[in-house]
Amino acid sequence: MSDVDSRRPRRMHADEPDLDEPLVRRLVARRFPHWAGLPVRRLASSGTENAMFRLGPDLVVRLPRRPGAVPDVTHEQRWLPLLGPLLPVPVPEPVGVGEPDAGFPWPWSVYRWLAGRNPAAGAVEDPAGLAGDLGAFVGALRRVPVRDAPAGYRAGPLRERDAETRAAVAELGTRVDAGAVLARWRQALDAPEHTGPPVWAHADLTPGNVLVDGGRLAAVIDFGTAGAGDPAVDLIVAWNLLPAAARGVFRAAVGAGDAEWARGRGWALSIALVALPYYWDTNPALAENSRHVIAEIVAG
Repeated sequence: MSDVDSRRPRRMHADEPDLDEPLVRRLVARRFPHWAGLPVRRLASSGTENAMFRLGPDLVVRLPRRPGAVPDVTHEQRWLPLLGPLLPVPVPEPVGVGEPDAGFPWPWSVYRWLAGRNPAAGAVEDPAGLAGDLGAFVGALRRVPVRDAPAGYRAGPLRERDAETRAAVAELGTRVDAGAVLARWRQALDAPEHTGPPVWAHADLTPGNVLVDGGRLAAVIDFGTAGAGDPAVDLIVAWNLLPAAARGVFRAAVGAGDAEWARGRGWALSIALVALPYYWDTNPALAENSRHVIAEIVAG
């Protein structure tokens, strides 16, 4: 996971409580006294829904940033132990669930530490290798039986995002080329919808949720949005991380046809457009990645 950041991060949401190391020490001491003596350090992260704190050398504490992220705690506790053994790279392993306490109003989780670092779009060390690894991960996740699987956070038809996508373009004003992005958006909406059965999808494959080591995929984290739906949503990583020259490798690995590829490009564009005005000032890394996605899609 990412390196330690000693700076106090910016508050991203109006309903976000103060989260700091003393709070985590109190929570851990009261819920898991056998870990009370372990050092606690906040981790640098562009995550919008959860804050992470390293706990000793082998653990990480993950706390929801706002009420909307609270259901992710039980979601991951239930599904990660089932998904993990079926995937080709490590994913978070829950080892404890905390309860509201010590001034923190929601449940929280403790996971095993996963080594690696977040890659940066435009600075991928082994583009083809990483593209193949990501394709293998997506393919393996799609093969997991969907029996009893919840609907994914981004599981519905792309057209359901039309209003919020256009509203984001209007809010951005001259900060984006509205004509160009809306033309690309219309192309995505014109693509045939997914008519096959729903499949498992991570639904948030972004640089912040990917860990690499030596340029290759080392782990995938944050399964709060995972569930069954249109497989195209997991193609977003082709634009938010992979360079154009490696996208074909990824596409071949997942076997995406023209319609699925067009929907995936639409998902990537819509997510970037909606995120950009909201996080323009409060999450510089996410805002920069959103600008990167928009530029990549408009260019090609």
